[in-house]
Amino acid sequence: MIDSGDHSIKKNLRTFQSIMRIHHLISIISLILVLARCEPVNNSGKQGAPEGIPAYSEPVPVVKGDNYDPNNILGDFVYGAVYFRRTNPPPEDWPRDYQTASEDGHNIFRHWFLWGAIEKAPGVYDWSEYDPHMDLAARHGIKVIIAEMLTSAPEWAFEKFDHARLEHRDGTKDYSVMNGASVSGGFPGLSLNDPEVRKAAGKFLTAMAEHYKDHPAMGGYDLANEMKFPQTPNDDQKDYDYSPATQAKFRNWLREKYGDLESLGNAWNRLSYTDWRQVGAPRHEGPYPDVLDWLAFRVDDFHEQVQWRANVIRSADPDHPITTHGKMHSFTHMPTSVNNAWKAAAIGEGFGFTWGAHKKGKAPYQQFHAVDLARSAAGGKPFWHAEAIGGPTWTSKRDRDDGKVVTPEDILLWNMVSFAGGAQGILNPRWRPLLNGVLWGAYGYYGMDGSRTNRSDMASKIAKWGTAPEQKELWEANPVKGEIGIIVVPETQLYAYAYSQGGGDRNAYRDNVFGAYQGFFDNNIQADWVYIDDIDQYDFLYLPFPMMLKEETATKIKQWVVNGGKLVSEGVPGYLSEGGKVGETQPNLGLDEVFGVKESYVEFGANLHEGLSFSLDNLEVPAGLHHQEYEVTTAEPKGSYKNGSVAVADNNFGKGRTRLIGTFPGYGHYHTPNADSRKFFANILSWGEVSQHVKVDAENVTARIHRNGDNLYLWIINHSRKKLNVNLELSRELGSFSGSNVFWGVDGISVKVNGSRIQATVGEHDATILKLL
Repeated sequence: MIDSGDHSIKKNLRTFQSIMRIHHLISIISLILVLARCEPVNNSGKQGAPEGIPAYSEPVPVVKGDNYDPNNILGDFVYGAVYFRRTNPPPEDWPRDYQTASEDGHNIFRHWFLWGAIEKAPGVYDWSEYDPHMDLAARHGIKVIIAEMLTSAPEWAFEKFDHARLEHRDGTKDYSVMNGASVSGGFPGLSLNDPEVRKAAGKFLTAMAEHYKDHPAMGGYDLANEMKFPQTPNDDQKDYDYSPATQAKFRNWLREKYGDLESLGNAWNRLSYTDWRQVGAPRHEGPYPDVLDWLAFRVDDFHEQVQWRANVIRSADPDHPITTHGKMHSFTHMPTSVNNAWKAAAIGEGFGFTWGAHKKGKAPYQQFHAVDLARSAAGGKPFWHAEAIGGPTWTSKRDRDDGKVVTPEDILLWNMVSFAGGAQGILNPRWRPLLNGVLWGAYGYYGMDGSRTNRSDMASKIAKWGTAPEQKELWEANPVKGEIGIIVVPETQLYAYAYSQGGGDRNAYRDNVFGAYQGFFDNNIQADWVYIDDIDQYDFLYLPFPMMLKEETATKIKQWVVNGGKLVSEGVPGYLSEGGKVGETQPNLGLDEVFGVKESYVEFGANLHEGLSFSLDNLEVPAGLHHQEYEVTTAEPKGSYKNGSVAVADNNFGKGRTRLIGTFPGYGHYHTPNADSRKFFANILSWGEVSQHVKVDAENVTARIHRNGDNLYLWIINHSRKKLNVNLELSRELGSFSGSNVFWGVDGISVKVNGSRIQATVGEHDATILKLL
């Protein structure tokens, strides 16, 4: 029998033990919370352990399976369009449309595979709307490019991963919205920097690749449509993404760059950080170190996300190539929608570009600049015009004849421009127009009901010509290297944008690089775009708007000149170094030795320099924006401003030569082109002792040379609205010729070949393509 007193003691003891366990648990939780507020020092001496976010994805080499053959699509001429964007076209039309496409010579379709439309519930994939397209494609001899669309997240994911919604600078978060280009919800997606979202998205990509990798219609994958972040209707997306996972990833990026918190604080002029959690993406704007780091990080971050997509798909399907395509906004939108064509092209085995006159206009240099950019970024990989334009754009603000309403002759000219630039395929963003949303009726070759039009007839003519065996040798040739390269330096564009947020000219960088390209283009000089990492591939370069340079960039340029490079640079080279700090010696970063001058005077501001020009070689060259005068040290003065001060100086440095121009002739030619500015750019080749590939005696005509071994092909493009007889003169370095074979030309074409001189007829808004014999 138990005594009641013993029972009371035991009861009190149990109560005491329970209280002690609770107290002990509270103590442990308190300790965890204290530790959570502290960040340990790792063995490398970098304060703060990396946070639990996805690590940066390095490229995974293609593991070539037994069936891997990228040439089954990347090595061939392709012609087609984007066909299925969910809800359009209607299912009852699919069999007829595929039959029409096959009859009209189309051999490639790209479809949008929307994550939000396929994963109906977690782990539940519905392929029923997509399987018929693969089967129809196989039946009609059409290859399919799967465009993964993680930017359409499932509706359930917006609730499950509420913490991973994309966040704006002001703290507002995005919700699932419709996309006018597919009329489907789930856009602009969720943050792929969040581990949970990335895990779920990776499962979807794996399931998609495993489901279709063995299908006979399978051609490859296209990632991150147009390579812009995120997929919103607005190209200006400067205030993405401030979500917690992206902030954590930014801190890790900063750890790698600066090493420790104190160094970061000193670089950012934020001297009172005590914890990495106090570091975040700047919510302000302007040319400040934190803003510049944030802009650079956003570019790196987005391309890492796309590289991760590629790695996941390659792990599931090693047999099919991966492509990307961008909007060719590398000179206009890199700071806002992170367009960097070189980073984008590095991810896949093929590349492509979006371009249409409906947004940019019909100026001949415009599309050629985009094709040349894609070719340069592709670095020898095959590339396509992945989104051309084949129909009207009702929402465009342009005039009828400036790209808004498309004619068959427009399609012919634009296709030929892309081919002359090296593209070996055309895809239209619509095979037939959407039937709803804000973009109904736009872009398509075919009618609203899928019926043939005069535009589709022209597309069919080009498709059948391009896919014919007789043209195979044409597509095996590639454009020759340009006579000169234009250096592309990302940090100077990012700075120009950040500076514009404080009141500077937002278009300063764009105007300079476009103006320089246009100056060469107007002389039929092929100027290649050359990324700063690739300058060793060229021995003659032009450097536009070099206002801010990293020290490593300046060192790279300096060494390139020492090794024998010939450099023409616009003014204020490296005026600011990394972080946006002005150098006390100008030119900065050791470039005073390279150019053999010292700055004697400088002024900034476009409004001060309207009508600015400089004299050189009996020319009065228009310029603008900024104005730098020089005192020569080792250089020789060559040109002057109206006040007599030195504007242009030539210098020998190491084995190379330099020419420094104290202002911006690219800006001048962009805004006020004239005969002297055109002649100035032509004379640059003479200064560099470089022969021009092809000289043309007619305006609005562009000629390009392609080569395959000893075989030379001449493309002559007539941008005008009248038939022309054109005289051309080839560089003697290209050889001497006595005849030609015609690959494309108007009826009754006349061609005469005599050594390096050629006479040829070119139709209006058309091309003549010759193999020189």
